[in-house]
Amino acid sequence: MSRISAILSARSWNNDRTHILPLCVSLLLASCAMGPDYSRPPVDLAEKFRMTEVEGPSIANLPWWELLRDEVLQRLIRQALLGNKELKAAAASVDELQARLGMARMDFVPDMRIDANAPAFGTLGGFRQPGFPTPYNYFGQTILNWELDFWGRIRRANEAARADLVAREESRRAIVLTLVSAVAHSYFDLLQFDMQLDIARRALHSWDESVAISRAQLQGGLISRLDLDQFEAEHARAAARLAELERQTAQKQNELSVLLGSIPAPIPRGLVLTKQLVPPEIPVGLPSDLLQRRPDILEAEQQLVAATARIGVAKASRFPKFSLTGFLGVSSPALSNLLQSGSEFGAGGLGLAGPLLNSQTLGFEQRAAEAQARQALAKYEQTILVALQEVEDALIAIRTASDQRSAKLRQVEALQSALRIANLRYESGITSYVDVLLAKRNLFDAEFDLMSMHRLHLVSVVQLFRALGGGWNPDEALSLPPAVTREISYEN
Repeated sequence: MSRISAILSARSWNNDRTHILPLCVSLLLASCAMGPDYSRPPVDLAEKFRMTEVEGPSIANLPWWELLRDEVLQRLIRQALLGNKELKAAAASVDELQARLGMARMDFVPDMRIDANAPAFGTLGGFRQPGFPTPYNYFGQTILNWELDFWGRIRRANEAARADLVAREESRRAIVLTLVSAVAHSYFDLLQFDMQLDIARRALHSWDESVAISRAQLQGGLISRLDLDQFEAEHARAAARLAELERQTAQKQNELSVLLGSIPAPIPRGLVLTKQLVPPEIPVGLPSDLLQRRPDILEAEQQLVAATARIGVAKASRFPKFSLTGFLGVSSPALSNLLQSGSEFGAGGLGLAGPLLNSQTLGFEQRAAEAQARQALAKYEQTILVALQEVEDALIAIRTASDQRSAKLRQVEALQSALRIANLRYESGITSYVDVLLAKRNLFDAEFDLMSMHRLHLVSVVQLFRALGGGWNPDEALSLPPAVTREISYEN
């Protein structure tokens, strides 16, 4: 970087400042920022979601506490929003970007610093260059440097910093939404395990009775050893399933505890799985709403805004920098004369710094910034595609889960009837106890599957809510009920 400086004396500066300052202001007002201005890229979206069946305001307009009505679940979500460590890290990250934006804004302000010197070992002959300090003098001076943003480098840098901050805020919103979804998901898993544990215990008790009966029948010569082995095998199968569910329950409580930001501990329960309420109709709104609502899409767009602005920063760096420079101070070879008349000095002027040998490097930097913008554009478009996929997947999951749950319920009712008939036929001596064994196994398996379908339906609704970017009010930073907002304000 070569530097050409035009330095005016303090006296000359006083005479000509009436001409130079208006000139600088005029140039700043007339200057434009280098690089492209951001505009939202066109996105090809359908008029409605492919799996949409119900028209109306989107379910995403609901805050999460109106969708998830279980009071225990609401308390768990509140605890997670206050205690989750990842969310706290995201909040601190937003604070960091806020500070960095403040740093970028300070580039608009003149840079002033103070410099002073006191010869540690005295001076030699009082050597002094008139009007300027030397290392042999006592001196103090104030130095001013103010870059004039003719090419918009500082403006584009501030634009990028603002976009980075907004992107980080959207990232925090995404974590909030994901956290609400994850807590609800884990909670419903836990309720499923609870009901399946109850089924498994009933099954194990039933097989205890069956094994006892079969052993008595074997001693009486009514059945073969093969029949007893089959009953004992089913008993062992039920015991293994019970142990597996106990393990899954404990691990799910540990997982949920971490989401809450606490050490592993038992998790309270509210309504049982089959009593959890879901909306009878689930409208989803329009695909275009995702561009304004989904935090990950908004984050990706702000990253594109920042990358676009950095093209202007790189491009402006290839042009000369203009700055106002000046310094004012006092200097004397003797400390006692430092503040006397004639010891003052000063100068002011315009500085010009432009690239010379490194201009090719700056050209590569601009090409790199343009490539980063293309990457950000591709990421933005990919984020939109993923969002559309997640909404469609959740919609089809809700519809099929509801159908599966209805079918499984009919299956359980039919198998309950089949078990009653098998018991009656066995007691009448029409069939062997093997028919009862098969009927019991089929019923217990169907009851397990029915609980899975209940849970799948609830989880699919939560997944749709998250995929739509739900639970967010544009007038609020976080969608928290008033109680949670108060708790956060107290903490801060």
